[in-house]
Amino acid sequence: MLGHYPLSSVELTVFPMLCISAIGFNVETVNYKNLRFQVWDLGGQTSIRPYWRCYYANTDAIIYVVDSMDRDRIGISKQELVSMLEEEELRNAVLAVFANKQDIEGCMSVAQVASALGLTSIKNRTYQIFRTSAIQGDGLTQAMDW
Repeated sequence: MLGHYPLSSVELTVFPMLCISAIGFNVETVNYKNLRFQVWDLGGQTSIRPYWRCYYANTDAIIYVVDSMDRDRIGISKQELVSMLEEEELRNAVLAVFANKQDIEGCMSVAQVASALGLTSIKNRTYQIFRTSAIQGDGLTQAMDW
C-alpha cells in the first residue's frame, strides 16, 4: 500500500519502490524515523481476496486503502473490511483507513467514507481514517506519525 505513494516526500525509504497498483502481492521494507517494518501490499482483486488471510500472522497494523471515487464498490469494501476485522489473527492490529483520491473533485469526503465503511461501529480496536492522495502524497506523513 505504501509503495503507491511518492514516499520520498515524507522521507520514507522503501525497497523496492513500486508505483503501480498491486496485482497479486508485493512486500516492501519500510524505514520511517526510528522504525523498520515490512509492508505486505495485498491486491484487492476478487480472485485474490481469499488469500489475504495467509498474511495475517504477526500483523501489528492494517492499512486499508479505499478509493474515495468508487461509490459503486464501497459496499463491497465494507464487507471485506468487516470480514478481515473478524479474523482472530488480526484482533490486536490497529487500523488505519486511507480515504484515497481526495485530490479529485466529487470524491466522497472522509466522513462519507467512514460512514459507508461503518467505522463508528468498530469496538475494541484502535483505528483512524486519513484523507490521502497517492498522486500528491497527501496524508501519508500524518498516517505514519499516528
